[in-house]
Amino acid sequence: MKLRPLPLAFALATLFAGSVQAQNLVQMYEAARGYDAGYQSAKAQYDASIAKADQATAGILPFVSANAGYSQTQFDNKTGNNIVIDTSFGTENAAISASQPLYRPANLATFEQGRKQVDIAKAQLDAIEQDLIVRVSSAYFDVLSAQDNLFLVREQKKFVAEQLASAKRNFEVGTATITDSREAESRYDLILSAEIGAENDLRVKRLALEVVVGKAANDPKPLARPVVLPAIPLTDDAFWVQQAEVNNPTLRQARLGVDVAQLETAKAYAGHKPTLDLTASYGNTRYPGGNASSGFYTRTTSGTVGLVLNVPIFSGFLVQNQVKQTLALEEKAKADLDGVQRNVVQGTRAIFFGVKSGLGQVKALETAEISTKSALDANILGYQVGVRINLDVLNAQAALFVARRDLDLTRYNVLLNSLKLRQAAGTLKPEDLDQINALLVK
Repeated sequence: MKLRPLPLAFALATLFAGSVQAQNLVQMYEAARGYDAGYQSAKAQYDASIAKADQATAGILPFVSANAGYSQTQFDNKTGNNIVIDTSFGTENAAISASQPLYRPANLATFEQGRKQVDIAKAQLDAIEQDLIVRVSSAYFDVLSAQDNLFLVREQKKFVAEQLASAKRNFEVGTATITDSREAESRYDLILSAEIGAENDLRVKRLALEVVVGKAANDPKPLARPVVLPAIPLTDDAFWVQQAEVNNPTLRQARLGVDVAQLETAKAYAGHKPTLDLTASYGNTRYPGGNASSGFYTRTTSGTVGLVLNVPIFSGFLVQNQVKQTLALEEKAKADLDGVQRNVVQGTRAIFFGVKSGLGQVKALETAEISTKSALDANILGYQVGVRINLDVLNAQAALFVARRDLDLTRYNVLLNSLKLRQAAGTLKPEDLDQINALLVK
């Protein structure tokens, strides 16, 4: 008996081809980008931060206002002869005033904080986008791995069923014992249980992918066979750590957080400093029917230009305590930065070595697949000539199943970890999915 497995990509396409159309990784990422609540929230936060930064700009720009009004005044004058003279007049006025801060250090610090907050929101958006790429890819590969596992379990079930039939025939003709049949039956029952578990695992993994992508009943395209992993520029861990220290969005947020805290301290110190504003105004007042001193039309125009200096003297120790508070928060931000930096460096190195060892595992498992396949063929031949028992064949077939399953899973882990390595370095972009997309069945 010769084992002839179908090409895995063709078998998976046939097994899971239904009424839905398979989609590749890039298509599913684009769908998730328009659906994922976390990404949409970060994008809205980024837009809000830009608007808030523009609000902070108002503190260093001129302030201009205009006003106009009308009032009616009435006098009742009573003479010595008890004669009441009723006099009334209207007043019309209009004015425009402007103020330009010349020296307001607190306003300038607030303006700079607004710019930093935009940078923080951008870093948050980059982190969410990179996390979305990894989450979609992880869910995608989870489904592919579950599909591979189910396919291999079913292939194993076919093989064990053939071995069971062969053992029964050999027992009937007296060339094998009942033990061979019992062992094959036991292995077949175990595989039936494994098949149920694999079907359920695939169902759960598909639901998880649908939650991320936002579309029901999507089938991911499998890897084309034979699988050739793309070249990953590993160099050394120091290179990736250097990239992470510059580009990692979480580290960028922490570094910007220190800048914002320092500006907050500068604002607190500004409470001790004077402020200087340039002011100007121009106004016009008219009395169309005269006023209290004149019965004729009167018009008054005035304009002023000046400087307003405000020097703080004592505020009940408010400013001193604000400075203490902001200095403590600045130290906290620096400590947080140190913690984030250590975690990023450690995480980047761990992922780097994970990718490196994964590539080595792929090569070892590719060799193991070939050797276990040869061992299975040898055991089948030995069983046919009577020098091997049925259990030897079943164990060899199970070893081949494990090798193929582990090889597929390790390949997916290498591809996923290559994305995580770029994520840790802060260089992960949606375009990086194109390289993986090229490995999929067209």
